[in-house]
Amino acid sequence: MTISRRDLIKMGTAAGAAVSFPSILRAQAAPTDARTVHMVMYGNLTVFDPVFNATGVTTTHGLAIYDTLFALDSKSMPQPQMVGKWGVSEDKKTYTFELRDGLGWHDGTPVTAADCVASIRRWAQVDGGGQLLMERASDISKKDDKTFTIALKEPLGTLIEYLAKESGPVPFMMREKDAKRPATEQVTANIGSGPFKFNEALANPGAKFAYDRNEHYAPRKEPPDGRAGGKVVKVDRGVWDQISDPQTVLAALQAGEIDFYETPPGDFYSTIESDPNLALQVMNQGGENVCMRLNHLQKPFDNVKARQAMLHLIDQEAFLRVMTPDPKYGRTLTSIFGNTTLYSNDENTGWYKKGGDPEKARQLFKEAGYAGEKVVILQPTGYAMNSDAAQLLAAALRKTGVNAELAPSDWGGLVARRANKGPVENGGWSIFITTDYDFVFGDPATAIFLKAGGENAWFGWPKSDEFEALRAQWADVQTLEERKALARKMQRIWWDFVGDVRLGSAVFPIARRKTLTGLISGVGGWPLMWNMQKG
Repeated sequence: MTISRRDLIKMGTAAGAAVSFPSILRAQAAPTDARTVHMVMYGNLTVFDPVFNATGVTTTHGLAIYDTLFALDSKSMPQPQMVGKWGVSEDKKTYTFELRDGLGWHDGTPVTAADCVASIRRWAQVDGGGQLLMERASDISKKDDKTFTIALKEPLGTLIEYLAKESGPVPFMMREKDAKRPATEQVTANIGSGPFKFNEALANPGAKFAYDRNEHYAPRKEPPDGRAGGKVVKVDRGVWDQISDPQTVLAALQAGEIDFYETPPGDFYSTIESDPNLALQVMNQGGENVCMRLNHLQKPFDNVKARQAMLHLIDQEAFLRVMTPDPKYGRTLTSIFGNTTLYSNDENTGWYKKGGDPEKARQLFKEAGYAGEKVVILQPTGYAMNSDAAQLLAAALRKTGVNAELAPSDWGGLVARRANKGPVENGGWSIFITTDYDFVFGDPATAIFLKAGGENAWFGWPKSDEFEALRAQWADVQTLEERKALARKMQRIWWDFVGDVRLGSAVFPIARRKTLTGLISGVGGWPLMWNMQKG
């Protein structure tokens, strides 16, 4: 998986932030005016093509200047966005899409069906759902300037969901001449059809980027709902100030020099909450799911009883206390489909017990024939949340009689070592802890954590032919209710063979001045600049 937006700040900052910090911005920036919003995002924008590179800040950039055919509403249901009308044939093999009126590129040319066809084909080169679409497509072609079709060799029940997906790469529509470029080559023109225009004249890499209201953008008539509905822009300009020092960012927020801070460290929460002019706000209600990957190829976790022992050992509330700075930002997690997706369910979750069940874990390790083999836990020392969780896990295992050993390293060292499929004596590993966004688990056809193909699966290499047979059916199921039923069957099998173990889910608030209102976010929690306004 790619490192998430939170990974960039998991190192934390100096404990006990003061009420305010001296601002170095005051010498270089005037206070914001009523129609300009200054924002500090979680990382520096260095790549501008959100299909070529799907990292969070590049995706947020894409959401400002590009548009999509469909978008997910707040209930994770796909809704038309650029599409005005659409339909599917009786045999579910031919989809017809007609673009709505008023769509135009920032260079003044109209959006056409040919642009959309080229954009879908480019996105599909690098997205799992898109690749599945192309495997089943017999043709994707325009009928006229506003209409195009997707013809399939066999039905694909998740097609509209893929066109509305939140996780990167998002299927953004680009001009045909840009989308003709291979997805492995970056598009260099920042010209979309979205509600904001990228201001090339004010672009200053390493310092700031600016986005101006697209005065020609025609929003949908529906009210905003998640990433769906009308994208009504209520400010003239959004400026992304690139400031790396968290204390400087907080000082600027307190002084009114910026309005929005995407990733305030947990050490700052109490300071922000005590400031009458500032507020914390959770924009990604699903947050991030924390996952413990077990090495299924090596002892002791090549034995299902040992893996089941880990389910009973984990005290999620204890892990959440060390992983989240405030209890209200953590929640337990028992579904492999996350807490907030359409497919989250409670099937086969009887193993969950508040406080865990160490005696049951000890019994299962005994039944597994555990004989004191070393259990190596990879510990990324640069990421406080994962590092602290690894230390708590090691302590819990030792109390259960397991010979647990931490293997501290930076993130790069962990990434290199987790690829080793050998035993711990040969540089292998037993456990590592990682995260991914909750909404990603809503599509098991593409979610890397939910693959159980053995050595062809993601790190940990879980194997279950029964689970994989059900996962292969996902894209063929036509209705939401049928997919919910399939999800329950899949989860029953997963928790029986224990593909991995979940430690809980954490949400991370943004910080804003109270004069900045109207913030909305999509299912993925990406900061969206439409609808926001300054009092």
